[in-house]
Amino acid sequence: MSANTVNPDHCLFAVPKKGRLYEKVTAMLKGAGVEYHREPRLDIAICKDLPMTMVFLPASDISKYVGEGNVDIGVTGIDIVEENCSEVERVMDLGFGACRLCVQAPVASQITDVKDLAGKRIVTSFPTLTKKFFDPIDAEKGVTTSIRFVSGSVEAACGLGLADAVVDLVETGTTMKAAGLEVVGTVLQTESILITNPDSKHKKIVELLKHRIEGYITSKKFVMVSYNCSADILDAVSSITPGKRSPTITALTDGGHAVSSLVSKKEIVRVMDDLHAAGARDILVFELSNSRM
Repeated sequence: MSANTVNPDHCLFAVPKKGRLYEKVTAMLKGAGVEYHREPRLDIAICKDLPMTMVFLPASDISKYVGEGNVDIGVTGIDIVEENCSEVERVMDLGFGACRLCVQAPVASQITDVKDLAGKRIVTSFPTLTKKFFDPIDAEKGVTTSIRFVSGSVEAACGLGLADAVVDLVETGTTMKAAGLEVVGTVLQTESILITNPDSKHKKIVELLKHRIEGYITSKKFVMVSYNCSADILDAVSSITPGKRSPTITALTDGGHAVSSLVSKKEIVRVMDDLHAAGARDILVFELSNSRM
């Protein structure tokens, strides 16, 4: 299959072609019911149940293709959209890929104020954002910071004597610390987002995908808790499990009530303890595979 075989009536969805972001996005799409088969070494795949073609591209290029209208929708980071100055519509935040774009200097330099780096040498894969960050500082101090672009191994620049500091993404900080660097300033908070071209003719598919992905994200964040309680403690236990909107309450023949409610996965153990302490019984927790709210 080649680009020439793409159905011109299909919505084009750009997916990062490799790496951790690729794995996260493909898992999300599978959970959202977007089915396709990608042949080895091919960067195009036809969706099975939607008039949509998946196009696998470098994450750093996706916002350009979406902004220019070459593809209709895609997943990339806020940092990429801002770096490329792409005119796209931000459909939704996806809840993964969160990290910071930071100014990092060698620990040995003992630099704690980012203003002390104005006029010095900075190496980065994000020259546009870096220049935007340093421009007001340069104007204040009457200097010009040298910003040099490199496409990879940014953290090695200081150790090789190529830079006084770097601007790079920080997730856990492990790579930064291994290179003897520390954060002295934050340029941007970023995460993965779903974007679309504002003039796309496939608005209905974009909206459908948004609902499907929202349903999947909800299913990953929440579980359903179900329990029984007597009438006299109904108000108390319902306040423990208010749900996303409100709990579902069903009257039982013995005068009690059965209650079901969505609870954050992070809180479920504590919620079960609180329910039991309040007098609820037959407490069960169910995993969700998908949802629509």
